[in-house]
Amino acid sequence: MFDADIAEAKSKFDKAVLALANAFSHIRTGRASPAMVEHLQVEAYGVMTPLNQLASITVPEPTQLAIKAYDKTVVKAIEKSIVASNLGLAPSSDGHTIRLQLPPLSQERRKQLAGQAKDENEKTKVAMRNIRRDAIKHVETKGKEAKASEDLIKKSKEKIDAMLKEHEQLAEKKLAEKTKDILEG
Repeated sequence: MFDADIAEAKSKFDKAVLALANAFSHIRTGRASPAMVEHLQVEAYGVMTPLNQLASITVPEPTQLAIKAYDKTVVKAIEKSIVASNLGLAPSSDGHTIRLQLPPLSQERRKQLAGQAKDENEKTKVAMRNIRRDAIKHVETKGKEAKASEDLIKKSKEKIDAMLKEHEQLAEKKLAEKTKDILEG
């Protein structure tokens, strides 16, 4: 009776964990990653456009990004958006390819980034708890309307709680991995 509701809650939990992984990809570690800059908005051709639509982003070395613009006319705009971002990276360009050398992270900065990852994890856990609350509320309301047995309602609530625990553990595992990457980088 409540299978669709449980499946919907699971789908939302999965999406929350995916969103966490996406948020983590934007947090810098000691290694270069295209995800660090691909979301930057660049003013090109009169509109704001994500960097990954204007250029290819590669990692030629572990601490370097190479951004090769598809059109040479947007190189200056890409440089401008990198400087304006809060990444603290200084672009160097040969007119077609922009190179970003990642400076080594200080221990203090590593701790700040680990704290940022922890904050993202907490936001995700709060969102998942809200999903659980809404799903349980829906099951209870639907159960009363359909005059379902208390046992059936209780078992459905327990399944939703178990899914929450499982997804919270998954989020904690992702946090531990990201923190390790940041601190050891």
